[in-house]
Amino acid sequence: MKPFFEVQPVEAVWALAEAVAPLPAETAPLGEASGRTLAEPFHAPHDLPGFARSSMDGYAVRARDTFGASEGEPAYLALQGEVTMGQAPAFALRPGHCARIGTGGMLPQGADAVVIVEHTREAEADLVEVSAAAAPGAHVLGPSDDAARGELLFEAGHLLRPQDIGLLAALGQSRLLVSRRPRVGILSTGDEVVPVESPLGPGQVRDVNSLALAALVRDAGGEPLGLGLVGDDPALLRAAMRRSLAEADLTILSGGSSVGARDLTAEIFGEAPDARLLVHGVSVAPGKPFLWVSTGTHNLLGLPGQVTSCQVTFHLFVEPILERLLGRAARPFLRFGRLRARLTRNIPSSPGRTLFQRVRLAPDGPAWLAEPVVGRSGLLRSLVKAHGLVQVPLGTEGFESSSMVEVLVFPGERLPWPAASGGAPTPTP
Repeated sequence: MKPFFEVQPVEAVWALAEAVAPLPAETAPLGEASGRTLAEPFHAPHDLPGFARSSMDGYAVRARDTFGASEGEPAYLALQGEVTMGQAPAFALRPGHCARIGTGGMLPQGADAVVIVEHTREAEADLVEVSAAAAPGAHVLGPSDDAARGELLFEAGHLLRPQDIGLLAALGQSRLLVSRRPRVGILSTGDEVVPVESPLGPGQVRDVNSLALAALVRDAGGEPLGLGLVGDDPALLRAAMRRSLAEADLTILSGGSSVGARDLTAEIFGEAPDARLLVHGVSVAPGKPFLWVSTGTHNLLGLPGQVTSCQVTFHLFVEPILERLLGRAARPFLRFGRLRARLTRNIPSSPGRTLFQRVRLAPDGPAWLAEPVVGRSGLLRSLVKAHGLVQVPLGTEGFESSSMVEVLVFPGERLPWPAASGGAPTPTP
């Protein structure tokens, strides 16, 4: 495979990501399944809750026995008994009677509603005063209100959330078939890069990318495999690549992906068995030197060494590939929030590239202002100060001040509106 440097549009890279095959599935305990991806559709094995139950504390009644009841003219019902939690009532409710019931209790046969305790008073030992009418079904959960037997609850590729785990637990699922988490080999290159704990010498920088990429991989559902720091030494780079090919599903190397005499990544990636160069350069800023070599069963990715470019490129191109490995669609910015904001300054852009401009958000009454954060791609602070990105499409020359734009809000971002801002909007996925 002969390396080359020919830029492609970002959409072409995203289309290539759709062809990545998902990883094999594995079984995981339910308690460890939150944040995992279902590998097959899930249908309800039975009705849930499976019986009519009360959603409030009060009295189980026949609704017709309460019709017309009010504070001025209450209805009076004989107290027939009490529902024991966790057991089926041993009696059927007779006309003109009621039964004391707690939240979650099973309605006795004959009852079709619950009067909440606030609308009742025990006038005598066996007589209950009802001061509000109850419609049929009031404060009652039906046998299949949560789930009906055979109902499709989750599609394959669904990202399981804590509330999903609760529903699955209620349906008796102790283990689930989920997509295996991708193991991602992470490697930093450059003679100038030193470990985080090392003192800096002249011209040296600490290894920011390895730790930042590991955190991003975890957030995206993968398992990082640290391959360490490697200088600009072809033998060491080859050894690190071979280890990643043997132990990981995906390789990320930061640095050494652009054109230059010391940039060895494309050449060495091309030596992998069945290597095929898919991408070497994208018409995007930041992130132009992105490199992608596929072996059919493994993907080797070269990211820019500049710290801000490295992280933005991860969101742009690595996350869609991870999504496919996890069995989901290769959609970019899947975990980003989105909101509309008004620019405080111009965003200039070259027509031959797609620009992802870092912006900082500020509340403006019920709306948002987006202030472009200026800084070169080697400056971490420009990314730390930003809350998200604004995409300036290919073929445009930018956006003017006061334009309304869509802001891609970084995952997990806490936006800085004051309590008195009057209902500032929150980002929506």
